[in-house]
Amino acid sequence: MKTSECDIVIVGVGGQGVILISDVLGRAAVKAGMPVRGAETHGMAQRGGSVINHIRLGCRFSPMVPTGGADVLLALEPAEALRFGHYLSRDGVAMINTDPVLPISVTMGKSVYPGLEDIVDPLSEVCKEVKTLDATSLARKAGTSQAMNVVMLGALSKYIPIKEELLLDALCDVVPKKHLDANKRAFQIGKAEVE
Repeated sequence: MKTSECDIVIVGVGGQGVILISDVLGRAAVKAGMPVRGAETHGMAQRGGSVINHIRLGCRFSPMVPTGGADVLLALEPAEALRFGHYLSRDGVAMINTDPVLPISVTMGKSVYPGLEDIVDPLSEVCKEVKTLDATSLARKAGTSQAMNVVMLGALSKYIPIKEELLLDALCDVVPKKHLDANKRAFQIGKAEVE
């Protein structure tokens, strides 16, 4: 899939690091001399609400990925993958962290969180490939569960036209020095998970 253009939709809930991934991708694209456009939308992100970012690598026009146009849907939360699956192209890849963030309606017993197969099966019908990984557990192996988003970034690196060293350089720009080693390990773990 590594062509000079790539449309990515990154989704999750507030606090998961969707914006950090977008920032790293944007910085890395600039370092590569590649045109990049992006847009972020988030509602009650600070309270666990949906966060969605569009990143268009190699694009010189609109920052928004059109419906049915995403080469990659990177979901840091499983139900958010299903919510935004309509962005995937038929040739696209959905990458899903399998560790859910349960909404209050589920924790109070007023609704039921869907099973992983209820998320993966519908997405499998609209895109070429669905990859699932427990990025939260993998991040713990790297030293901190908060690097789950960087595990997902490492997994994403296989599918985008930006060199790994530029992604890591951009990561160094945005992650505090004291957390950098764990984040670099998380990136490598995520990358290895999809190879």
